[in-house]
Amino acid sequence: MFQLKRVEGKKEEQYRSLLAQAESLLADERDWVANLANTASLLYHSLEEVNWAGFYLLRGDELLLGPFSGLPACIRIPLGKGVCGTAVQERATQLVPDVHQFPGHIACDAASRSEIVIPLQAEGRIVGVLDIDSPVPDRFDEVDRDGLEKLARIVEESIDWSKMA
Repeated sequence: MFQLKRVEGKKEEQYRSLLAQAESLLADERDWVANLANTASLLYHSLEEVNWAGFYLLRGDELLLGPFSGLPACIRIPLGKGVCGTAVQERATQLVPDVHQFPGHIACDAASRSEIVIPLQAEGRIVGVLDIDSPVPDRFDEVDRDGLEKLARIVEESIDWSKMA
């Protein structure tokens, strides 16, 4: 049985614990639905001041809502639109201190004020994004970027992407 462990203290220590928990949680499973769902829940319940954590998966020229935790979300996002579509188009993490200042931001939850989006890759191609929102402006920093990019690599390696429907 998996036991969620919240760690008090420095953010770097919290991410070390979170990464260890993710590795343990995903170690014996290769299915994309199960691993993305468990990762979304782990993030939502582990990170402070987060109101949405989940995944969008690349389908043709748009991102399609995948497993998440939080309020209902936008279902489809065109590439190059919003923070998620921009992350895919630029093939780079997007760290947005104030979503209201991001050109073309798509407001799925009006309470969200800051956001971080990390592209997911398999065999050199983008397969989706990890998206985390916060109701707190400037919630995410370089420590979050580093920790969440490492988490994204764990997720990428845990999934047999060839079986993704």
